[in-house]
Amino acid sequence: MYTDLILPPGQYRNGTDMQSAGRWRDGNLVRWHEGTMQPVGGWRQRTEFEGKCRGCVAWRDEDRERRIAAGTADALKVSTGGGVVYDITPVGLVAGLVDARLNTGFGGGYFGVGAFGNARPDNGNYSEATTWSLSAWGQYLLACSVADGKIYQWELNGAVPAAQLSNAPVDNLGVFVTAERFVFALGASGDPRQIKWSDREDNTEWTPATTNEAGDYRLETNGQIMCATAVPGQTLILTDREAFRAEYQGPPFVYGFERVGSACGAISRQAVASVGSQAIWMGRNGFFAYLGGGVEPIPSEVSDYVFSDMNMAQASKVAAVANEQFNEVWWFYPSAASIENDRYVAYNYAEGHWSTGEMARTTGADQGAFRYPLWFGADGFVYDQEVGQITGAEPFAESGPLRMGQGNGVFSATQFIPDEKTQGQVQLTFKSRLYPNADEAEAGPFSAAEPTNIRVTGRQIRLQVSGVANTDWRFGAPSILVQQRGRR
Repeated sequence: MYTDLILPPGQYRNGTDMQSAGRWRDGNLVRWHEGTMQPVGGWRQRTEFEGKCRGCVAWRDEDRERRIAAGTADALKVSTGGGVVYDITPVGLVAGLVDARLNTGFGGGYFGVGAFGNARPDNGNYSEATTWSLSAWGQYLLACSVADGKIYQWELNGAVPAAQLSNAPVDNLGVFVTAERFVFALGASGDPRQIKWSDREDNTEWTPATTNEAGDYRLETNGQIMCATAVPGQTLILTDREAFRAEYQGPPFVYGFERVGSACGAISRQAVASVGSQAIWMGRNGFFAYLGGGVEPIPSEVSDYVFSDMNMAQASKVAAVANEQFNEVWWFYPSAASIENDRYVAYNYAEGHWSTGEMARTTGADQGAFRYPLWFGADGFVYDQEVGQITGAEPFAESGPLRMGQGNGVFSATQFIPDEKTQGQVQLTFKSRLYPNADEAEAGPFSAAEPTNIRVTGRQIRLQVSGVANTDWRFGAPSILVQQRGRR
């Protein structure tokens, strides 16, 4: 009889192989959009920024000129819409680190990582990989490197270096421009819990007075401020342990601050993305969302895979990028065998499913100022993403075990009827075994026909779908012809 293979969208990579039965388990460069599997969009090289960029912002000036700025460990650059790149590195910028250095001694590294009581050599210091926080101040650019700590402003004046912002605090961990047009200095003046802000619409006035709205506030946290992002009517501030919201109240207090989540800190300074009315981020061992009330953990069906094989010593490189045209947030991170971002995990927040794969990106900006999303590669180039189809790589998805028989029965599959938008744009491979940990027998790949004749025998099979290169294929709900063969 024919059996429909209707697998839910997204990947399930938690637990054992058998726990992913009836689900897609593995894959690369595929997404599920409106219930249908398809390849992610292709990419094309745009221009070179030289170096590994960690932090970027895209915006338009008053003349509608498009610009994107990004920072490396020792430089700050900006590109026009036409691809002209200006080096605007501030004079005297304190250079940072391309890679993090992890102290193996007492007090080094991250809280909660490692086994209690295990002795470690008492040497070295932890220093994170250098990231930048960048914001548009009207048509100008504000920038702060975590290694340098000063706030700089660039006023669209070509290759003239960005200049230190007058009167702003120094030794900061980041900078953020709120919706109410205040500049927040995060981890200000060497205090990792302190926030200072300028007067409204005047980013050179930082001394609080009855005649302005400049001010400061020290968060009640044992952690350090990591980053900030905007949600409707609020500014969300993430530490490495908690989440706080800041709401504009007007004089005399100007801003009110409230803790909205605990045990939900950001894994890195680039780990959060704002999409629509919510902020979504990666923590040290899970994912979280904030929709204006309180922080909620996001159930993840791939968290075992992601966090069990991540290079935590380089976790400061984790970068979140919104891709709103497909209702996604992507995080790029280094696998356990790599010191650079080489993998991604993506969450479809509208449909609630996950995908994983391999891609070397270090930061990025969603489409808006530019026609396409702009993502920075570990090779120093910026790429237009979601352009055409993928070349040079094979998008694929592989299911967990699919049980066709009853109990201990063995079955044979002899035909497969595909469900494609354009037949022939995918290839099918079947992997069968008699027991969960037995060796697999592989059949295929087959070019899909209607029907596709196959010969597969076992108690369970695994289906792999591979897209033909440079095609925008779709794969839906196929069916398979199986026959019970009894016990063996």
